[in-house]
Amino acid sequence: MNFKKAIIASLAALTAVGFIAGCGGEKAPAKSAASSAAKAVSIKVGVSPVPHAEIINAVKDKLAKEGVNVELVEFNDYVQPNLALNDKSLDANFFQHKPYLEEFCKSRNLKLVSIGAVHLEPMGVYSNKIKDIKALPEGAHVAIPNDPTNGGRALLVLQSAGLIKLKDGAPITATPQDIASNPKNLKFSELDAPQLPRALEDADIAIINSNFALAAKLDPKNAIYTEGADSPYANIVAVRAGDEKRPELQKLMKALQSKEVKDFIEKKYGGSVKAAF
Repeated sequence: MNFKKAIIASLAALTAVGFIAGCGGEKAPAKSAASSAAKAVSIKVGVSPVPHAEIINAVKDKLAKEGVNVELVEFNDYVQPNLALNDKSLDANFFQHKPYLEEFCKSRNLKLVSIGAVHLEPMGVYSNKIKDIKALPEGAHVAIPNDPTNGGRALLVLQSAGLIKLKDGAPITATPQDIASNPKNLKFSELDAPQLPRALEDADIAIINSNFALAAKLDPKNAIYTEGADSPYANIVAVRAGDEKRPELQKLMKALQSKEVKDFIEKKYGGSVKAAF
C-alpha cells in the first residue's frame, strides 16, 4: 500500500512540474512582446505642415516597425522650431535650409546642426496682377521675406531674373540696402514669410517659399518665375550638436533619404518640391 502511494505521489509531482513548465512556455511570447515594446523609442520632430509633415507621415509606419515612433509637432513660423529643439522640447526639426539654420544659430548662440538634406522647395515669384515677370511695371511693389537668409535668397531670385543687381560681395543675408542697381525702381516690403501669400492682394509680386505657397493653396507651377535647380537651399533635418549619432535619429534620416520618399515627393508634388538626395 505504501509503495502504491509513493507511485501516485511521484506521478502527481511530475504532473505538477509539467503543468508549471507548460505555463512557462505559454508566457514566453508575452515576455518577448514586452521586451520588444521596451526597445521602441519615441521622438518628437518639429515640422512645417506642408510639405514636411506630409513627407514624414509617408514613412511613419515604416519607422514604427523599426522601433521608432515619431510624434510630429507642427509650427507655422521659422523661429519656434529651433528654440524648441534647443530647449529639448523636440528631438529634431525639419522645416529649414542650412543657410537659415547657420544664421539663426550664429545670431542666438545655439548649437544645432544638420544631419542631412531631404528636399528642395524652389522659391517662386507669384502675382495676381501680371502673368509674365518681364511685364513688371516701373515702381512695382515687391514683397519678400523679412528673415535674413530668405530675404537674401529672394533678392538673388530677383537678380537671376534680371530685375536687380546686388553689390559685389553682398552676403547671403543681403537686404534691399545691398541692391546696387534697380532699373525699375522697385519698392520693397519685408514681411513674415507666412504672410507673403496674403500680400498678393496688394503687392505686384511676392517671392514666396514653396511650403507657404502650398499651404496657401498656391500652385508652384503657376509661379511667374522660379529659383534655379542649382539652389543651395535644400531643406534639412536639424538636431542638437552631439545628437547626430543617436540611432533613432539616424533611422529617421535613412527613411527620409529613401527611394520611397523620393517616389512620394515626385508623385505628390509633381516637381514643385524636389528630392535633394
